[in-house]
Amino acid sequence: MPTVLNEAFVFILAAFLGMALITKIPSVLHTPLMSATNAIHGVVLVGAVIAMTATHGTLQIVVGGVAVFLGTLNVVGGYVVTDRMLAMFRTSRRAEGESPRG
Repeated sequence: MPTVLNEAFVFILAAFLGMALITKIPSVLHTPLMSATNAIHGVVLVGAVIAMTATHGTLQIVVGGVAVFLGTLNVVGGYVVTDRMLAMFRTSRRAEGESPRG
C-alpha cells in the first residue's frame, strides 16, 4: 500500500520530469502543442462527469462540479487557441482587394 511519502516522491519526480521535457520543446511548437493538449483534455471532462455519478456528500459534489467547470474551461480554451492560431494562416479577402461579399 503506497504511503504519503511514496506518493509525494512520485509527484515531485513527475514535476521535475515535466519541467525537463517542457524546456526541451522549441518555442515555435509551444502554442500548437498546448492547443492540442487542451483539446484532448476533453477526456478529463468525461472523467469528471463519470466521477460525479458516484458522489454521495456535499463536498464531493462541490469538488466534482469544480472539476467539471475547470475541465470545460480547458477544452473550450484549447479550441479558442487553436482557432486563433489557424486564423493567422487564413488569407483575408480584404487584403487581396476583393469585396467581403463576393
